[in-house]
Amino acid sequence: MAQPVRIRLRSSGAERFSWLLARPLAMTDSEPSAHHVGITVSDLEATLPFYRDVLGLEVITRFSVGGEAFSAGVGVEDARGEFAHLDADGCRIELIEYDPQARGSPAAGLNQPGATHVGLSVDDLEAFYDALPEDVSTISEPQTTESGTSILFLRDPESNLIEILES
Repeated sequence: MAQPVRIRLRSSGAERFSWLLARPLAMTDSEPSAHHVGITVSDLEATLPFYRDVLGLEVITRFSVGGEAFSAGVGVEDARGEFAHLDADGCRIELIEYDPQARGSPAAGLNQPGATHVGLSVDDLEAFYDALPEDVSTISEPQTTESGTSILFLRDPESNLIEILES
């Protein structure tokens, strides 16, 4: 049986998380496992070619979801979603176009709290970089970090950050 997790709460909103202290995080034999990374986009049809054609990900399935249960589940009144699931060598990438769409700006930089990115690996980062279409926005040319990892950050057509690293 899983042992209770001890968490030290430091924020003024700590009472919202007090339920974590009352029970073990793993209460069943069904441990969580990664299923997908979801990316909300404003225009699925315009964004999908980047993931399919530039990154080379295979479209697994496309579908629409709506209704009362979906709206309640995502916390958006009268929500409808257009989805595309893509395969990134066993990691599923989920692109979602919501109706209605919220307004606002996503995190501008990787150092901004709330920022997210998807990390994908390639065998030859320089070859990948050289093959990128000219209209793909990169943060810089490929870099090798102090740890010896070669990385490249780029943005999809909706400005979501994608990290490409050499495996």
